[in-house]
Amino acid sequence: MRVPTDTIAAPMFPAALKWLNVATLRMDQQRGRPVLLEFFDFCRPSSLRTLPYLQRWHARYAEAGLRVISAHAPGFAPARDEQAVAAAVQRLGIEHPVLLDTDLALWKIYENQGWPARYLFNQDLRLFEVHFGEGGYRETEEAIQELLGTAGELVPPIHPEDDPEARIVVPTPDQEGAYSGPYEAGAVWAVLEGAGTITVNDAERAVDFTGAHLLVDHGHHEAAVLELEVGDGVTCHAVCFTPGLAPA
Repeated sequence: MRVPTDTIAAPMFPAALKWLNVATLRMDQQRGRPVLLEFFDFCRPSSLRTLPYLQRWHARYAEAGLRVISAHAPGFAPARDEQAVAAAVQRLGIEHPVLLDTDLALWKIYENQGWPARYLFNQDLRLFEVHFGEGGYRETEEAIQELLGTAGELVPPIHPEDDPEARIVVPTPDQEGAYSGPYEAGAVWAVLEGAGTITVNDAERAVDFTGAHLLVDHGHHEAAVLELEVGDGVTCHAVCFTPGLAPA
């Protein structure tokens, strides 16, 4: 969403916060370049689904001046472990700067409400474009190109549901703990911590990292039943459902 005013200044980063992939950054020292900041949580499937766009924008536009920053703001308990965040950043191949907002200091300054949330600031560090939740990738990249004075093909939809013309269906709400039961969604995820095994619809799977694990991918919206059993050494904090394409 394009902001109808140029009077909202970018908040400064709290000085005590830690960074990954870069030395400490100061927002005022970014003046002269656009800054794209997104709040994310490596345990949230919605954050994992938007992450590839940030990675591609960093790869495409960093040399032209764009600064991409992921502010990691934990919503699930495992995401408060900064070592787990660092491991996830390496595992997910994140190369752009990551701010560890472990105690939600920057989150509160922004009065942010959920994950993911994107804020694009112009070269004068004034808010230019925002988007909350998944989607809006075309609008954000067009705004980036406008600020940089560049043009070119946009990043194509990474998931079928990302196509602006796609018809999607709202999935079942996320469930706390190791949920089993009926649902409607395009895909099912579990937020897992520890190491061991889980059983998904009678199929055993290994768990070797903390974070969001894809359990079922229907490829489209579907009504189904999940049977989830969690073995020793593994904690399931939530079962999450992501949208799928509406049936034809």
